[in-house]
Amino acid sequence: MRTSIRAALPALVLGLTALTAPAAVAASPSPSPSASASGGSAAKAPLNSAGTSFLTATTLAPGQDASVAASTGDYLYWAFAASEGQTDTVRVDVELPPSADRHGAQTWTVELFDGLRRRQSCTAGPQNATAEQSAATVTVACTLRQIRSWAEPWSGDPLPGTYYVRLSVGDVPQSDLGLAAQVKLHVGAKGGADDAQPEGGSLKAPLVPPVNPGSTAAASAPATGASAAPSAGASHAAAPAEPESHWYSDLFSGWNTRWWWTIAGGALAALAGVAGYRLTRHPRGGRPTGAPIPRQAAPAPQPPAPAPYDPYRN
Repeated sequence: MRTSIRAALPALVLGLTALTAPAAVAASPSPSPSASASGGSAAKAPLNSAGTSFLTATTLAPGQDASVAASTGDYLYWAFAASEGQTDTVRVDVELPPSADRHGAQTWTVELFDGLRRRQSCTAGPQNATAEQSAATVTVACTLRQIRSWAEPWSGDPLPGTYYVRLSVGDVPQSDLGLAAQVKLHVGAKGGADDAQPEGGSLKAPLVPPVNPGSTAAASAPATGASAAPSAGASHAAAPAEPESHWYSDLFSGWNTRWWWTIAGGALAALAGVAGYRLTRHPRGGRPTGAPIPRQAAPAPQPPAPAPYDPYRN
């Protein structure tokens, strides 16, 4: 009896394993082709939102467009990333409200700003466009300068980073503000890292100040595993030259030099003030010191005043 039970146990285990294996395989999650396809299309789907300031700007993914229902007069902001070597072009198509609802022409403007919110100039494209009352659409565009990998600190060249797009409308009749409009934005880029140096420029070495001036890189930073002692061929830092001294060098050195110069300057200023007072108070050619003051002449006698007129006097 015990022998038959022991012989039947392996067969029972094998049967249970065969029954549970298909169920486990079916229960395990597997990526669905439709799900991956839908996720890829959702990543490139046009955005239907826009910001109203730099802080709330809507970020666009690479190759992603935007389609927004806006009101005439609103400021719309988007943000996109630009890398070195690229030349980005922003194109905005605006479907204007019906001409029957408008009362005049409208001027739309697109502007580009870098990460520091500096306005960047456009090299091509109608940055400002005026649509007449009968027009149905208006298109504005701006081609940014090539993104540089380096620039001078004082220059406003475009550098890699985030860029902002601002769309606004101006010179619009007051009664047309608030009318519904449809805005479509497209950001295109050409070029890449292979063309990162415009005008044939190249950066040979990082622009950093020397840590140990006067010595070579091999002497200041020895390779890993090498001895700390410099080799015979390595050049050493030159000893600083002794400053040349003159007879007046001690007058301009020392911790109390400025006090002596301050006292001397104050004394000279006082003497100059006294001399100026003497010259202005007693100029040359005046009365000598100790001379008597001349007597002034008596005033000339004045004629008597006439008597007042009396009409009753004979």
